[in-house]
Amino acid sequence: MNEAPSIRATSLEATDTGAIARMQGINKWYGAFHALRDIDLQVESGERIVICGPSGSGKSTLVRTVNLLEPFQQGSLEVCGIRVDADTITRAARRAINRRVAMVFQQFNLFPHLTALDNITLAPRVVKRAERAAAESRAHALLAQVGLADRAGAYPHELSGGQQQRVAIARALAQEPDVMLFDEPTSALDPEMRDDVMEVVRGLARAGMTMLVVTHEMQFAHDIASRVWVIDQGTIAEDGPPARVVDHPETAVAREFFSRIRRT
Repeated sequence: MNEAPSIRATSLEATDTGAIARMQGINKWYGAFHALRDIDLQVESGERIVICGPSGSGKSTLVRTVNLLEPFQQGSLEVCGIRVDADTITRAARRAINRRVAMVFQQFNLFPHLTALDNITLAPRVVKRAERAAAESRAHALLAQVGLADRAGAYPHELSGGQQQRVAIARALAQEPDVMLFDEPTSALDPEMRDDVMEVVRGLARAGMTMLVVTHEMQFAHDIASRVWVIDQGTIAEDGPPARVVDHPETAVAREFFSRIRRT
């Protein structure tokens, strides 16, 4: 196997293993708190990974490490053929990875002074220098994809929480990413709005999008996941298909976690 290219390499193609993301020996601290411990993980193109576990276990930290929102102190990360070591996390590295990876947050983070259409077109026009007409055409298509074709001119305060989150998903898709990250995308929504957002994510899964999704929605995990990672105290306690990990967990922490989820 060829050595993974560094951030300074000219090739940005994924390696021939089929892996679109790989973590090797990742360790992350917040002061004295050891948030991620010796993480070794690989994600293949087209996989849908659901990440779950107890509160404070490192789920959000892990998913935010994939696009370098959270820097790490030891190990290496490779995304879409771009390799970054702990001592080479630079602004250029973040930009290179963020061109390939998009993220949807728990809070919608839309610009309140921009319409849905303008929120979606902003990054393509500024970052990729897309022509306004092309960016707006793409944005209208994405709004239709997330079920909001008639809300292009609406401002965030005129949209429900679920609608705002669907605009946020459309905004992320406007980057034409290779990987989508979701950090608790439905936790701030009521049940009906959750269903609308989850159906959009299911559609992305059916289309073959590579995704890492932090969620406590275990039926959702069954619907979309090819693998489930259970995280506890910064380590991967279990990793496997949902039929095994969710329905027949092998570790005490996973059994206790899923039992508590089922009771709520």
